[in-house]
Amino acid sequence: MFLTRQNELSRGKQGPYTAAVIVAGGQGTRMPGADGQPKQLRLLCGKPLVLHTALAFERCARIREIVLVTRAEDADTVRQICVEGGITKLRSVVAGGEHRQQSVLHGFDAISPKARYVAIHDGARCLITPAAIERVLRTAYRYRAATACRKLVDTVKRVGGDGSVTETLNRDELVAAETPQVFEVGLYRAAAYLAETEGALVTDDNMLMERIGQRVMSVPTESENFKVTHEGDLSAAEQVLRKRQEECDMHGGMSIGHGYDVHRLVPERPLLVGGVRIPHPLGLLGHSDGDVLLHAVMDSLLGACGEPDIGAQFPDTDKRYRGADSLELLRAVAGILRSRGRRVRYLDATIVAQAPKMAPHIPQMKEAIAAALGCEVRQINIKATTEEGLGVSGKGEGMAAHAVCLLSSD
Repeated sequence: MFLTRQNELSRGKQGPYTAAVIVAGGQGTRMPGADGQPKQLRLLCGKPLVLHTALAFERCARIREIVLVTRAEDADTVRQICVEGGITKLRSVVAGGEHRQQSVLHGFDAISPKARYVAIHDGARCLITPAAIERVLRTAYRYRAATACRKLVDTVKRVGGDGSVTETLNRDELVAAETPQVFEVGLYRAAAYLAETEGALVTDDNMLMERIGQRVMSVPTESENFKVTHEGDLSAAEQVLRKRQEECDMHGGMSIGHGYDVHRLVPERPLLVGGVRIPHPLGLLGHSDGDVLLHAVMDSLLGACGEPDIGAQFPDTDKRYRGADSLELLRAVAGILRSRGRRVRYLDATIVAQAPKMAPHIPQMKEAIAAALGCEVRQINIKATTEEGLGVSGKGEGMAAHAVCLLSSD
C-alpha cells in the first residue's frame, strides 16, 4: 500500500502541489524591539527572523509557493526582505486579522487554486528545517492531515482552580503541538469555514480537524523547532544558527561521505536498482523496495553532512517504510542536505552484481538520481562490476553497492 501510494506521489517529482502559509503577523508584545519593531523583523545572525523561516520553506523542494501573513504596516517591508533574501517562491504578502485563526484564513484565501495541500507555519518558529518540513509533508500526503510535534519529557500535572495538583497525566500519550501543520486543501477549507460560521475559536489548526473528527498524524521534529517568544529565545536561536553555519563551514565548506549496502536476492520480488526496475527472476529483499544502490548513495550523503544513517532515518521497525520507494526516501535525504546548507558536487557509485547486466540501465539510473537530488546528470557517475564468481554477489546470492560523494556549502 505504501509503495503504491508513494509511486503515485512520485509521478510529479515534487508530489502534490503544496503551498505554505507562514503566519508572522503578531504584535510580539512579549518581546518588542527597542524601537517597537515586532519580533519577526528582529535580526538573527544578520537576517530578519521571518527570512530565516521563509528560507526553510524556500529550500524544501515540495513547497511550490509561499504566502506570508504580516501586520498591514509591515507588508511592504516583509515583501522587500523576501525579495532581497532570495525567496523565489513568494506568491503574496497579506495582512493578518484580529486573531490567529483569522490571519491563517487570510493567508489560506491567497494560495493558488492549484494547491492540493497547505502547510501552515508559525513565523516565530524560525529554526524549522527543510528536512523536518519534508517529513510532515510526506505523512500528510498519506493521511490527509499531519502535524509537527514534540514528545514531552517532563511529568505533566493537571491542576484545579485553586492551583492544587489533581492528576498526573501519562506523558507517553502526550505531545506538544508545533508547526508546520499540513492539511489537504479541501479538508482544511471545510473545517476552517465551518468553525468560522459557528463562531468557534481555536488555538491551532489541528483543533479544526478535531472538530470534524478528522485524524491528524503526529510527526516528531527536532528539539530546535522552538517558538521565539521571549528575549532569551532570540539568543538561543542565534546559537543554533551559528552552530549550523559552523558545520557548513567545516573543511572549507567541502565534505565527503562513503556508503555501502548489500541485499539478498530472492524470488517474487521486483528488482529495483538506482530507481530503475530491471527484468530479472529475482529481486532484492528489504523492508523498503531493497534498492541497494540508492541505499548506499543515501548513506554516503548522510555521512557527508554528519547525519545518522538510513537505518536511523527510516527504521525498519516503522511500518510506514514497508515497501517504500527508495527514490522517495532519497528525495527526503536531499531535503536534509538542503536543511544543512549542503549541495551535491559529485557522486560516484559502483554496483557489484553477477547478473543481470547493469550497463544498459545506468543512463536511466543517473537521470533518476540526479532528478531526486536536484543536480545535473553529469554530476553523477555509476559503474558496475562483478566479483568473478566470488562472494555473495559472485554466487548470485545478492547484490552490493558502494558510493562516495562530495558535498559543498550552498
